[in-house]
Amino acid sequence: MRQQISGGGKQNDRHHIHSMESHRPPPEDASRLRPPRKGEVGHWSPDIAEIYRWLADVPDPEIPVISVVDLGIIRNVAWHDDTLVVTVTPTYSGCPATAVISFEVEEAIRRKGVDKVRIETQIAPAWTTDWISDAGRDKLKAYGIAPPQNASCAGMMKASPTVACPQCGSEKTEEVSRYGSTPCKASWRCKSCLEPFDYFKSF
Repeated sequence: MRQQISGGGKQNDRHHIHSMESHRPPPEDASRLRPPRKGEVGHWSPDIAEIYRWLADVPDPEIPVISVVDLGIIRNVAWHDDTLVVTVTPTYSGCPATAVISFEVEEAIRRKGVDKVRIETQIAPAWTTDWISDAGRDKLKAYGIAPPQNASCAGMMKASPTVACPQCGSEKTEEVSRYGSTPCKASWRCKSCLEPFDYFKSF
C-alpha cells in the first residue's frame, strides 16, 4: 500500500513539474546577447556606454599612459542604422598620429565583433586641452608630465604659466625649451629637485 501511494505521488509530482514548465516563458535568445557568429544573420548593437569603455583601453600613440577617451579626442559615438560612427577630433590639424589613432579605434571596435564601423574626422570646434579629463590629468602627472592648465583661448599659449613639478610638487620651475619631445609638450626643469620634465602645453 505504501508503495502504491509513493508511486502515485511521484506521478503527481512529474505531472505538476510538467505543468509548470509548460507555462514558463521561452528563454531569451542568447544570440541577441553576443556578437553574431560567422554565418549568422542578424545585427548586434552594443550600447554607447559599452563602446566608450572599449575605447578607454585605446592609448594615445604619443603619450600611451593616457587613453583617447581621457585625451578628449573622441567627440561622438553613435549608431547610424547598422553602422557605428565614431567622430575623432585631432589635437591639432596635421597631427601625424591622427591616422594611427583612427586605425586603432576602428580595430578596437572590430575586435569586439562590430563589423560596420566608420571613423569621421571633425576639426571644428578645434580640440583644446580643456577637454582632457581629470583622470587623464592625474595619469599624466603620475607619468612625470605636468598636466596642462585650463586655457579657453589660444592667447594663453603665449603666457608663462606657473607649472608645478610633477616629481616634487614645487612651483620653482623654469622653461628650458618651448618644444619638447612632441609638439604639444615643452621642456621644463625644477629648481628644487633639479629634475627635468615635460609640460603639456595649454591651448
